[in-house]
Amino acid sequence: MTTLFAIPLAIPIAITASALVMSLIVGIRYVIVSGAFDVATRARYPGLYTGLSRQIRREIAWSLASALIYGIPAGVVAWGWQNHGWTLLYADLHAWPLWYMPVSVFLYLFAHDSWFYWTHRWMHTPRAFRIAHAVHHESRPPTAWAAMAFHPIEAVTGAVIIPLLVFGIPIHVGALGLVLGIMTVMGVTNHMGWEVFPAFMWKGRLGDWLITASHHQRHHELYRGNYGLYFRFWDRICGTDRGVGDFVKSHARAADAQAGTGKRPGRSGVAVAARSSGDG
Repeated sequence: MTTLFAIPLAIPIAITASALVMSLIVGIRYVIVSGAFDVATRARYPGLYTGLSRQIRREIAWSLASALIYGIPAGVVAWGWQNHGWTLLYADLHAWPLWYMPVSVFLYLFAHDSWFYWTHRWMHTPRAFRIAHAVHHESRPPTAWAAMAFHPIEAVTGAVIIPLLVFGIPIHVGALGLVLGIMTVMGVTNHMGWEVFPAFMWKGRLGDWLITASHHQRHHELYRGNYGLYFRFWDRICGTDRGVGDFVKSHARAADAQAGTGKRPGRSGVAVAARSSGDG
């Protein structure tokens, strides 16, 4: 029997269900992609994750908590789009010119990269680092499971940007799916401890502007600089680009670990970074 209270009550239930579904999707996507690259890492560099089982369990726990947080704004926006036409998402392929689809993908990536650069740089101020971002840097070295290993405060800063962008920049649902796919793959591959992409993407003229694992690895080494996600644009114009690193030492440690003689780095670097993190 329908009552005056049934209709309002149905709305929060539907929104909650939408948020839970989106959280489940984010979590499953994380497990599949990180798991696939974990398998690839262990095949390519067998000793790279030796001795990191406890760290990986911690990364997975933080990441699944982040997935729950990411699903909340995404679920609210998805419900609003489906039921009330919120957002500038469109499903009709011809609603906008076809040439606009790659443009919209670039606009989203650039806007996301800009948001990430400035929030990430803020996360490296001493107080924000101690309170939140140190959780991410406790992964030493980071693994394929570390991409979403965030404190809830940091997870919130990452969770809101794409749901906000769909209110300001038109995008086809398929193009948005591509953006989310790129976001997931780059987040995982930037942390897994080796360079999966060909050299032209991280060396030479193209590499001067794109971020892959070789660039982000320097950030985890130095605890400052190299704050971007996809592009080196903001790092370059703000003077925070620290160039690309290499994985020679980590791979040598992996070989030693595989042979049973290697030692993993200690955890004290996070405490040191909390005192020294800054914009430099």
